[in-house]
Amino acid sequence: MAYPPLLELPGEAEYRAHFEATYCRGPIRAFDGIEVRFRKRDFDHCCFESSRRDGAKDAFSQPRAKRLDWIKAALQDPSSECYQGWDKKRKRYDGSRRVTVVMGNYVVVIALKGNGRADFVTAFLADTPAAPGRPSTVDMIRRGPKWT
Repeated sequence: MAYPPLLELPGEAEYRAHFEATYCRGPIRAFDGIEVRFRKRDFDHCCFESSRRDGAKDAFSQPRAKRLDWIKAALQDPSSECYQGWDKKRKRYDGSRRVTVVMGNYVVVIALKGNGRADFVTAFLADTPAAPGRPSTVDMIRRGPKWT
């Protein structure tokens, strides 16, 4: 499946407006019929990253924002790789979270709510290994169970 080109907008306000116009006016139907809903605050999850050790997302990320149109494409791509999400608190896989990998290292996460509906959680470019010998984020996702 062909993916949209990277967005080239002037700044954060324009990317935010694009996100709201594209995603917040109604659900996006995924390739398997799941209706994915987006909230305005979801922009902060997918277009900001942490510049601090505490993990708080405080810095606007142009590389993430440029890929906003990839979210819809990933959700609608029947050839995407889909896996179960990881629950950090319970230290186990969670079948109510779907993690989609496309374009090699672009990740989209949704939370299933039942009745064919889901909420958007986040989207990001997966990182490379943090240290030699450690697996990358995508490698860790791919080690998990497939989402069914």
